[in-house]
Amino acid sequence: MSKAVYLGLMSGTSLDGVDAVLVEFNGDTLDPRRLHLLGHLQLPMPAALRSELADLNREAGRNELHRAELAGNAVAGLYAEAALALMRQCGLGAAQVRAIGAHGQTVRHRPGEFDGSGYTVQLLNAAMLAERCGIDVVCDFRSRDVAAGGQGAPLVPAFHAALLAQAGMAQAVLNLGGIANLSLLHGDGGIGGFDSGPANGLMDLWIQRHLGSAYDADGRWAAGAQADAGLLACLLSEPYFGRVPPKSTGRDLFNADWLDARLAAFNLPAQVVQATLAELSVRSVCDALRRHLPGAQRLLVCGGGALNGHLMRRLQALLPGLTVASTQAAGIDPMQVEALAFAWLAKARCERVAGNRPEVTGAAGLRILGAIYAGQ
Repeated sequence: MSKAVYLGLMSGTSLDGVDAVLVEFNGDTLDPRRLHLLGHLQLPMPAALRSELADLNREAGRNELHRAELAGNAVAGLYAEAALALMRQCGLGAAQVRAIGAHGQTVRHRPGEFDGSGYTVQLLNAAMLAERCGIDVVCDFRSRDVAAGGQGAPLVPAFHAALLAQAGMAQAVLNLGGIANLSLLHGDGGIGGFDSGPANGLMDLWIQRHLGSAYDADGRWAAGAQADAGLLACLLSEPYFGRVPPKSTGRDLFNADWLDARLAAFNLPAQVVQATLAELSVRSVCDALRRHLPGAQRLLVCGGGALNGHLMRRLQALLPGLTVASTQAAGIDPMQVEALAFAWLAKARCERVAGNRPEVTGAAGLRILGAIYAGQ
């Protein structure tokens, strides 16, 4: 049986770092249950790059194209560092890796807007990544779906379904990164999915502003106060939450300006705001799940938010009829799931298999996703 090794690289909306995985697929199948994880590595994102990417996401107009290109170079450098370190860790050379699936760093995501097509932008100098690693790089996964009238996101529900779906069992997979996205796995095999709203992004922003911490470890700061009902109602009045899928979002909407505009009518202690932002993340997820998969029996959580005990406890409290657990309960490290998905999407591209799900993104049909930059 033939085997092929792929490397997945993911840096998400939270801008905290890069997750890299090396996986071996057995045979030609895309069944992720037949993959073998060879190794996983995380690299933190340098503070200067994090700040620059966040600024570019806020439409900072000064010399923007120049800065974006240099940021794309820096992302490629960080990705290459992660990829090469992981390969050394696993004792593999470039010739043994079929391709790298690299998401890039999203700085704008506006599908369907402006001219009817819109766009999505992930910064990454893929040619530089291919040059430094000597391996084919598959990137720009979202644009083809957007060109076909889709949202270009989320792309992971197809992977979640192939990995975790069980016949006769309705369940959801929740990725809690900077933004929360839900994959809906119906008991009859149907798939749905969309971004439900903010996850860690606004909480990270707020604690950085007030305590200087990168994130609220285990949600302890949020857990030490009560959410304010008035502010929570104001935040939940955002029209995005009521939109019908397909839909996707990001820092283009849920950013510091969005939050500050709504806080202007309130005078609350900083810790109360943090508690309310945590409750916003949980409530928006639970409301969406009840609306779109009311018969769900289980919610599996991945991403950094799966390690936030306060968020996990609140999810279980608001969803008493469901089993709420990290994907670790299904044998998958919650910090590896998204990078695994992009290794899987890279394999799909190399084998010319469609990687999108039109019922999720709203695209006109199945499409082969991603552009390939040759490593040699």
